[in-house]
Amino acid sequence: MSLRVMTAADLDAVAALEAEISPGPWTRGIFRDCLLAGYDAWVDTDADGTLRSFGVLSVGAAEAHILNLGVHPEWRRRGLGRAMLEHLLCRAQQLGAERAFLEVRVSNLAAQALYHQFGFHEIGVRLQYYRNKEGREDALVLSLALQPSLSTLSES
Repeated sequence: MSLRVMTAADLDAVAALEAEISPGPWTRGIFRDCLLAGYDAWVDTDADGTLRSFGVLSVGAAEAHILNLGVHPEWRRRGLGRAMLEHLLCRAQQLGAERAFLEVRVSNLAAQALYHQFGFHEIGVRLQYYRNKEGREDALVLSLALQPSLSTLSES
């Protein structure tokens, strides 16, 4: 994995990937606003610099919120989503978070399985939270207590 901080130069590629993989995608402007707000945002690229995955994290008041995480379809099931999630959780702890939260579409069973493998558990449901082609979709709200052992995980 070739991780680096997301910059303004990445916004077009990140927004294009988001539009490809999400039924209710964030816009380029939303990603730009995340950078301007100082959120912890990361990209992973291949040897040619092509975007493979991205992640956006907000941390404050000892809480981390994984706001967005995406993997290019051609690179799925190769551990990139797991590596990005691991990196975001390590960053959350480095930035003082004691607990992490995220929302996931009820239809996204692959992401739910990954989050459960990390120890996330459901704490609620946000009704009609996500946009999709059919209208709206519920989100599961997941939470994870960050353990000291997470700080020793690799950031690569």
